[in-house]
Amino acid sequence: MLNRYTESLSNPGTDSRMTGQVIVNAVKIALMALMILCFPTFVSADEAADKAAIRTALGGAGVTSIEATPVAGLYEVVIGTQVVYISNDGHYLLQGDLIDFRTRKSLTEAKRANLRKQLVSALDESKMIIFKPEKVKHVVTVFTDIDCGYCRKLHSQMDEYLARGIEIRYLFFPRSGAHTASYDKAVSVWCADDRKQALTDSKNRRPVPKKTCSNPIDEHMRLAEQLGLRGTPYILFENGQSAPGYVPPKQMAEMLDQVRVGSK
Repeated sequence: MLNRYTESLSNPGTDSRMTGQVIVNAVKIALMALMILCFPTFVSADEAADKAAIRTALGGAGVTSIEATPVAGLYEVVIGTQVVYISNDGHYLLQGDLIDFRTRKSLTEAKRANLRKQLVSALDESKMIIFKPEKVKHVVTVFTDIDCGYCRKLHSQMDEYLARGIEIRYLFFPRSGAHTASYDKAVSVWCADDRKQALTDSKNRRPVPKKTCSNPIDEHMRLAEQLGLRGTPYILFENGQSAPGYVPPKQMAEMLDQVRVGSK
């Protein structure tokens, strides 16, 4: 500071030069601020153009959503319940999981879980057969087939699931298809006066009177198709994660506890 002050005293033109430099610096700062303020607009415009390019590339595909990913130039595209990744110019498509190496978690599976959760949440509980414990700790939705061996095994342990506070909400997915023997059994169970008892009897190979009535079995099957089910039992946790197969009561309770801790 002393040197600068001395220089200005010895050179009268220094003050004017310093003043000019201050003005130049102020102008630079103002321009930078303006660029920062305008930048989101440019990004939004680019993103809109990217999404338009992707929609054009996909043609008539039923795109549910297009969202930017943490990877520059790569977008997450949801088509129905399928999650894929497409480049911003619409030229390249990737199928598979996008993994965050820092957390070792799949961003793709998180999206799929959310989609599954939304789909099942849209179905009213009045269209389910529910086995509820006295004190509910966890809730799972199970797609079941009356003639599936592991479905029968799961149901035979119902008291153990309930004792661990696990509520079981049943939906039907007769793997043999509509209007088959398994499908007709599901309809008869639904139309019974006591659905829970009829389901238990049917899974234990005890005869259930054949009945027909207005029922949600076809709706269950459409939902199963949307979720991409291939087998039963298919167990869906509250957060949308799935266990495609039989899980014993103790192990399921442990898994559900871990899910709850992980969601906090």
